[in-house]
Amino acid sequence: MLTVDDPLLLRTCDARGVVTLTLNRPQAFNALSEAMLAALQAELDALAADASARVLVIAAAGKAFCAGHDLREMRAQPSLGYYQALFARCAKVMTAIQRLPIPVIAKVQGVATAAGCQLVATCDLAVALESARFAVSGVNLGLFCSTPAVALSRNMGRKPAFEMLVTGEFIGAEEARRLGLVNRLAADAAGLDAQVERLAASIVAKPRVAVAMGKALFYRQIEAGMEAAYIDAGQTMACNMMDDAALEGVLAFTEKRPPAWSGG
Repeated sequence: MLTVDDPLLLRTCDARGVVTLTLNRPQAFNALSEAMLAALQAELDALAADASARVLVIAAAGKAFCAGHDLREMRAQPSLGYYQALFARCAKVMTAIQRLPIPVIAKVQGVATAAGCQLVATCDLAVALESARFAVSGVNLGLFCSTPAVALSRNMGRKPAFEMLVTGEFIGAEEARRLGLVNRLAADAAGLDAQVERLAASIVAKPRVAVAMGKALFYRQIEAGMEAAYIDAGQTMACNMMDDAALEGVLAFTEKRPPAWSGG
C-alpha cells in the first residue's frame, strides 16, 4: 500500500535514453493533483535540458491511466482565480510535452478521462490495451471539458471530438485507434510493453537531431496556414540536410549501405 512518502512520479531511464515516468497515485486513479502537475512539470523541464534523453514514455500505476483533475482538490478552493491558475498550470504541462525535443509515448491501461484523455491526446504517440476506455466526461458534471478539447480536436476529426465532448460518453480502444487518438493496441500487459518498446527502439535508431527538428516543425506547421507551413517545412528540411547525420544518411543510401551515425 502506498504511503504519503511514496513519490507521485516514478522515473526510470535505460542505457539508450528511453525515460519512463509513471504516474503513481493508483489509489486516486492517478488524478492530476496540483502536486502531480508540479512533479510532471519539474521532470519535463529537466528532460528538455537533457541531451542524453531520446524518448519519454508516460505510464501509470494501477488499474487506470489517469482520471483527470483531482475533483476533491478542485472543490476545496472554489474561486475563479484558483481555477484559472490550475488550468494554466495544466496547460503549461501539456505544452511542455509537445515542446520536448524528444517523442513522448502514452502507455495506457484502464480509463483515461477528462484531463487524463487530454494527456493521451497531447502525447506524440499512444499505445493502449484493447480494454482501455477514453472519455471527456466533464459535461456529465456540468463542466464542459474545454481544455481537453484543445488537444482532442487536434488529434481527431471535429465531429467525433465534439461528440465526445458534448455527450461525455466513453469510447473503446479500437474506436480510439480508428479516430486517431491511439496509434497501436495490445491485448495484454506483455503486449503493451512490447508495442511501446517497438516504437521506442525505432525512434532511438534515428538521429536525435532529425527527430527533434522534425517534431518541432510538425507542431508549428499544424497551427499555420498551408503556404506558411510549406515555407517553414522547406527551411527546416534545408537546415536538416546540412546536418552531418542527414548528409551521412543520404550518402549511405547512394552507396547502398547502412548509415554510420555517431552519437544521438
